[in-house]
Amino acid sequence: MSQSNNRKVAVIGAGPVGLAAAAHLLERGPKPIVLEAGPEIAHSIRQWSHVRLFSPWAYNVDKASKRLLETVGWSDPDPDYYPTGRELIEDYLEPLATRTVLRDHILTSSRVIGISRVGFDKVKTAGRDSAPFEVRYRNGASTKTVLADAIIDTSGTWNSPNPAGANGLPAIGEDLSSSRIAYGMPDVLGRARARYAGRTVAVLGAGHSAAGSLIDLAKLAKEAPGTKIVWVLRGSDPAKSFGGGANDKLAARGELGSELSQIVAQGKLEVQPGFGVTHIAETPEGLRIGAGSACCGRHLIVDELIVATGFRPDLGFLGELRLSLDPALDCPPMLAPLIDPNIHSCGTVRPHGAHELAHPESSLYVAGIKSYGRAPTFLMATGYEQVRSIAADIAGDREAARRVELELPETGVCSLNRSNPNETCCGDTGTAQSDASCCTTTEKTKEAACCA
Repeated sequence: MSQSNNRKVAVIGAGPVGLAAAAHLLERGPKPIVLEAGPEIAHSIRQWSHVRLFSPWAYNVDKASKRLLETVGWSDPDPDYYPTGRELIEDYLEPLATRTVLRDHILTSSRVIGISRVGFDKVKTAGRDSAPFEVRYRNGASTKTVLADAIIDTSGTWNSPNPAGANGLPAIGEDLSSSRIAYGMPDVLGRARARYAGRTVAVLGAGHSAAGSLIDLAKLAKEAPGTKIVWVLRGSDPAKSFGGGANDKLAARGELGSELSQIVAQGKLEVQPGFGVTHIAETPEGLRIGAGSACCGRHLIVDELIVATGFRPDLGFLGELRLSLDPALDCPPMLAPLIDPNIHSCGTVRPHGAHELAHPESSLYVAGIKSYGRAPTFLMATGYEQVRSIAADIAGDREAARRVELELPETGVCSLNRSNPNETCCGDTGTAQSDASCCTTTEKTKEAACCA
C-alpha cells in the first residue's frame, strides 16, 4: 500500500473506538469512511444506554476526538464523573459525529456484509497486498461497494452474545424460548420494567453485566412485590464475582462487586452455583431451565431468563480475508497471552497497538472490543490507544505506531494461574506486591479473586 496520504480507509462501526479511529486518520491525512450498521451512530451503546460506565470521563474521551471537538467549542465533561451510556452518546459521541468534520465521513444504515481484495479470492497470493479492498455493504434494499486501501474493523461484539449453553452452544430449546430470554443487560428499571416486575427472574452469568442486572433486580424487588431473583452460576463460588472492592482503581467497578456481595449476604436472591445449562423449554409452569440430562438433572422454573455470559466476535464478513486468530479466544495470537482468562482476569491490559493486532492480511486491523475476541477485559481507553497506533501505522509512522501513549488504572479483579507459582495477580512474574494492589481486602474474597 502506498504511503501517500490520499488513501481511503474503511472504518467499520461508528461507536467510540470507530469514531476515534476516524479522528486519528483525519489528523494524519488518510480519508476515513465510517460504515455504521445502525440507523444512528453508537447504535449498540443505545441498547445499554441506562448502564453507568465503570470508567470516568477522564478515560472515555479520545485525544484526537477531543481536538476535533475543541474546534467547534466543545468543553470537557467533569473528568471524575462516571457517565451512563446515554450521557456518553449525548455529551460526547453525537457532538463528535454531527458537529465536527467527521459528519462528512459517516454512513449510517450501512451494514458490511463482506470484504475481499479486488480481483483476489482468499487463496491467491501474488500481488495481493497491492490490491485495494472491496467492501460490500447493505444500505436499505440495495447492496453497494466501496474501495479502500486499509480496513479498521471496530464493529464490536454486541450483536453476538454468547448463548446460555454451558458448552458454548445454545442450550437445547434455547432458540424456541427466545420470547422469555434476554441477552446482555436489559433495562429492568426502565424500558423493560413491566417485563420483570413481579416475576421470577433468573440471571445467568458471573461478570459485570450479570452483577448489574442482579443489583437492578434487587432494587426492582423492593418496589414490585412478588419479584424473585435467581442467580445461576456455571462456577461453584459466587465470591469470584465480587471483584476487588476498594482496591479496584476503577471505583465504580469495585463498588459493583461490593454491592452484589451485600445482596447475596442479605439473602435477597437465590444462588444456584455449579449450574451448567443444557436444556431450556417453555412449559405450563414457566420457563424450565435444566442442567444435565433432560429427565434426571437439576432444573429451575422461572418466568424470565437474562443471559449475561459475555459476547464473541462475528467474523463472518471477514471470511474472505486472511486472519490469524488464537484458537481459544478468536483474537490476534500476540494479544492472547495478555488477556487470556485461563491465565489471569485482570480488568486492565498493558497498552498495545498495530504490532500486536497484526493479521496476515496486510492493512487489515481489528480493533476495539472485537479485537479481544471472547476475552472479557476490554476497556474503552485501550481501544483508543489501539486506533491511535493503527492510524500511525497506516500513515507510515512506525515509531509512533510502536510508542505507548496510555497509562491505565490498575484493577482489583485478578486471578492467578496455579501452574505458575511466581505469577502475580496480573499475569506477570517476579514480585508479589500485587497482593496489595490487585487483591481484595478480606481473606475469603482475597482467596477467591487471586487464587482461582
